[in-house]
Amino acid sequence: MLINLATAQTKLPGNEPPSMESVSPNIFVRDIKATIDFYKILGFKVVTTVPEGNDPVFVMMTCGTATFMFQTFRSIENSLPIISRTDGASLLLYIKVKDIRSLYEKIKDRIPILHEMEKTFYGATEFSIKDNNNYMLTFAQND
Repeated sequence: MLINLATAQTKLPGNEPPSMESVSPNIFVRDIKATIDFYKILGFKVVTTVPEGNDPVFVMMTCGTATFMFQTFRSIENSLPIISRTDGASLLLYIKVKDIRSLYEKIKDRIPILHEMEKTFYGATEFSIKDNNNYMLTFAQND
């Protein structure tokens, strides 16, 4: 017997889905200092580091309402075996921005652009870069 979970959930009283408000990826990296420097170019600011000081293993950075957390592979050396120990991933971070042209102009001569700015068939203007850890970032603005 096959059950459609989406339909089943809506029929059960008091079984409302949770309301999610944001997502903050925790991205594993090898060189956290280089990562901080890279994301500062994009406009991110350091909110907190652990431990505080010159040799952090974790950093939280924000830009507007976007929050990224970065953590070293070294910090999970003997735990979390499911986390891949290789740079990059089958992951694309899709970041909505308000003034895509200003961001593009700010970084185009400092960071290699993977996909130049273009208008998509679904109405967004986008461009993509690769960060210093081989993660792909696509910046988008809905026009």
